[in-house]
Amino acid sequence: MDWTLILTSVAGLGGLGLIIGIVLAIASVKLAVKVDEREAAVRAVLPGANCGACGFPGCDGYAAAVASGSAALNKCSVGGANVARSIGDIMGQEAGAVEPVVAVLVCRGGKDVAPARFQYKGASDCRHAALLLGGPKACVYGCVGLGHCAKVCPFGAITMGRNGLPVIDERKCTGCGNCIRGCPKGTLLLVPRSKLVILACVSHDKGRAVKDVCRVGCTACNLCVKVCPAQALAMVGNLPVMDFTKCIDCGICIHKCPTKSFIDRAPGRPKAVINPRCTGCQACVKACPFKAIEGEPNKQHKVLADKCIGCGECRKVCPADAIDMVGALGHARKGTEG
Repeated sequence: MDWTLILTSVAGLGGLGLIIGIVLAIASVKLAVKVDEREAAVRAVLPGANCGACGFPGCDGYAAAVASGSAALNKCSVGGANVARSIGDIMGQEAGAVEPVVAVLVCRGGKDVAPARFQYKGASDCRHAALLLGGPKACVYGCVGLGHCAKVCPFGAITMGRNGLPVIDERKCTGCGNCIRGCPKGTLLLVPRSKLVILACVSHDKGRAVKDVCRVGCTACNLCVKVCPAQALAMVGNLPVMDFTKCIDCGICIHKCPTKSFIDRAPGRPKAVINPRCTGCQACVKACPFKAIEGEPNKQHKVLADKCIGCGECRKVCPADAIDMVGALGHARKGTEG
């Protein structure tokens, strides 16, 4: 055995390894990418959900974008206003107001009101089922009902109800949007948490074509558009599209809709009450869309509580400030509500 040859080889390999190590060490210093201290600080205050709701690849991507100035400071829907303020403090900027949002199902076509066209046997995934003739539901626009949204929700905020529709726990929902992006039918929508009235239908058919496949589907009758006092609804593709910036959540469309296609997220609504300042001018009688006020001219009127929906249209026109709103949402006199 030639030990000289072996030692020479080991020494040569060792020397080569040392040289390569030195080169790599120098390169790591010279080519090192300096991390902005603010990026690390922003990453530290982010919740770490990595849901992608901000539009960036996880919290690391969003932190880098914020530090580089290419992203708004209030894009983390999971962290909300508190995280936005913390990021603003780190960046030395005003984060701006954060409007909390929540996911809402805009389809009421459960299996009890919307029949199936055929029996589906396949992968238990909405996306796969939707590829087969639009899915098994008779309404090809409606929720498929196989729970893909529940599977992709990182916060466990969605469960499937007995009627085959997802049920969203708004206490757990952070508005990350994963369910919206994963829904093949577009039957989930992110709305401001303060929004109360929403159309729960996505069908673009009308009339009999809708009634044949769903008992609670919008038939494009246009009545809601006509009765909206804020002109917040407009028909687009056989659907009343709501302008949230105009909608006052009065609830008139809900009660006028013949198919009950709207949903009301309000936990309760007040009732109008007429106080002794009433002069009997009857302006409120003419303004009420539901004939919920009665009385003789020049005498104090009264509200029929079983007909009043709390829309407040009567209060708007009362010249004597004689109408109060009393009930589930508190007591508010004309002009005093926040």
